[in-house]
Amino acid sequence: MSDITPYEGRFRSATEESPAARWTMIGVAVIGLGILVFAPLLVVFAEALSKGWWAAIKSLGNRDALAAIKLTLMIAAISVPLNAAFGIAAAWFITKFDFRGKAFLITLIDLPFSVSPVVAGLCIVLMFGANSWAGGWLVANGYPIVFALPGIALATMFVTFPFVARELIPVMVEQGRAEEEAALTLGASGWRTFWTVTLPNIRWALLYGVLLCNARAMGEFGAVAVVSGKIRGQTATMPITIEMSYNEYLSVAAFSMAAVLTLLALVTLLLKTALEIRHADQLASARRH
Repeated sequence: MSDITPYEGRFRSATEESPAARWTMIGVAVIGLGILVFAPLLVVFAEALSKGWWAAIKSLGNRDALAAIKLTLMIAAISVPLNAAFGIAAAWFITKFDFRGKAFLITLIDLPFSVSPVVAGLCIVLMFGANSWAGGWLVANGYPIVFALPGIALATMFVTFPFVARELIPVMVEQGRAEEEAALTLGASGWRTFWTVTLPNIRWALLYGVLLCNARAMGEFGAVAVVSGKIRGQTATMPITIEMSYNEYLSVAAFSMAAVLTLLALVTLLLKTALEIRHADQLASARRH
């Protein structure tokens, strides 16, 4: 006799959704993505090309627009490597050593996630502005921080600091300390252990964190708007230039710059996806072997 009861076919698993519910949830997700993500992207590119390709290219060839693109890339080139170094050092210190206050240190690393970027920019102005002791001395000696490149770099580094560390800490915790301890026992120096053991194990998480940090650095607005002074052609980054152009009813210039920033973000997203696929393949290969 069959072991299947006559009622078994009438019931489904508690975790199994009906086809109608499944397609409804998929439809809601697709509609949400279309409204919140794809529609704004289409609007940006449509408005940028509303007066033709030549008008868009001409607006991007403007001296102030080129200065904004150059400044944004320069800020990213400064802040991302420094935050990568700081993130590696913080993750190493937290995961390889036991000490009191470790939880508090992790909380401090997450602080930029909870503090408004505008507040962060205001703190930099209060600390290094011309009316402060340190800022006044720096300005008098020809090294201004606020309304100059260093202030923008500091603001960007603050808001992007957690990304690399937060990607590395879980990976390094999971890997443990056994491999590093074995290398040190065999006579390897600290630097050699880092370059030959630790770094190869964290390279994908490091690259993932660097990409996230770079994307946020190029798109940061709040903190930069406070410390930059919005000086056109000097301290105006791409997001600041977009806002200034839009407020002046230069819609083609604003949306053309927004399109360039969007393309940079899409390139970052593609690199991030490629790293995720590459990392997943490596994990699957490691499990097979």
